[in-house]
Amino acid sequence: MSQAILSTPRADGFYMPAEWAPHAGTWMLWPQRPDNWRFRGKPAQKAFSVVARVIRRFEPVTMGANPDQFAIARQILPSDVRVVELSNNDAWMRDCGPTFVVNGQGEVRLVNWQFNAWGGLYQDWSLDEMVPLKVAELEGLDYYNAPLILEGGSIHVDGEGTLLTTEQCLLNENRNPHLSRREIENYLREYTGAEKILWLGDGVYNDETDGHVDNLACFLRPGVVALTWTNDRNDPQYPISKDAYDRLKKFTDAKGRRLEVVKIHQPEPVLITQEEAAGVIPVEGTYPRNAGDRMAASYINFYFCNGGAVVPIFDDPHDQQALDVLQSALPERAVIGVPAREILLGGGNIHCITQQQPAG
Repeated sequence: MSQAILSTPRADGFYMPAEWAPHAGTWMLWPQRPDNWRFRGKPAQKAFSVVARVIRRFEPVTMGANPDQFAIARQILPSDVRVVELSNNDAWMRDCGPTFVVNGQGEVRLVNWQFNAWGGLYQDWSLDEMVPLKVAELEGLDYYNAPLILEGGSIHVDGEGTLLTTEQCLLNENRNPHLSRREIENYLREYTGAEKILWLGDGVYNDETDGHVDNLACFLRPGVVALTWTNDRNDPQYPISKDAYDRLKKFTDAKGRRLEVVKIHQPEPVLITQEEAAGVIPVEGTYPRNAGDRMAASYINFYFCNGGAVVPIFDDPHDQQALDVLQSALPERAVIGVPAREILLGGGNIHCITQQQPAG
C-alpha cells in the first residue's frame, strides 16, 4: 500500500540524495511512439536494451512497458531485467517519473511532480502523469504531491544541500507562469530538501526540453561540476557554456565551497539524416524531426549506477576523450560508453531514460 502524505519532504526530514548515493535499482520505460521514434521505436528498443543490460551489471533494472509492448520488451531484454506493465505516453522516465527522497533513518518516499510534456511538446500526457503513482504502488512507497510542474532532468543535486538548474527551463512560461523565481525556489527547497539553488542560464543549444540542466552540467561529487564545453567560438553552444562556466566559478555551494568545473568537450554537431527523419510518422502537435536539424548531443547526459557511470557516445572523435576525462574524475567507478544516437533521435539521452531509486 502507498498513500499520499499531506506535508512536504523537508517538513518530514526527507531530502533528494545525490545520484551517486547507493541505489536499490533503476527504472526505465520502453520506447514505441511512432511520432517520436523512427520505425515505431524498433531501433530505439535495441538501444534501450543495451543501456539496461549495462546498468544491470551494477544493479537491478525495472523496465515499464505499455500492455501491447510487454511481450516484445520481455523477449528483447535480458531475463534478469524485470519487466512490468506500466502504461506511458513516451519513454522518458527521468522526466515523467518520480523523484525519490530519503531520510536519516533509511526510509524512502517519492515526489510526484506535475507534468505537462515539456510545456506541451505532445498533446496527450495523461498516461505519463500516472507513472509516479504506479511506481509508488508497485514499490509500496508513500508519496508527496508537489504543486509544481517539473521534470527530473531539469534539476541535479549534490546530496549536501545544493541544487543546480537552468533559468531557460524552470522559468519558462510554458511550465509555471503563475510562479515567481522565489516561489519556485521555495517549492524546490520543500520538495527536494535543498538549501541553496544555483541558477545557470540556457541549456544545450537546440535542446527541445527547454534547456534541461542534465544535458548541460551535473555534479560529479560535492563541490565538482562537469560542464559540456566547446572551444569553437563560432559554435552557438560556446556562449551558453561560457556563461555557465562564468556563473559556476562565482558560485559557492550550500557548504560554502567554491566549485571545481570539469569541462567535457561536446561531440561534433550531430544532425538528423534524411533517412532518420523519414522513419518518423509525423503527427500534428508533436515536436518535429526534420532532416538537417542539429540535435542536443552531450556527454553530460550520463547515468550514475552502483559502481558505474553509463555515458552516451556518438561514434565521434571526442568520444574517447570524454570517457577518459570522466574516468579520471570518477576513479572509483567503471565508466562505460554506450552508443546512443538512437536515444538522441528521440530528444534526450541516457540520463533522460533512467531514474534511480535510492537504497535508503
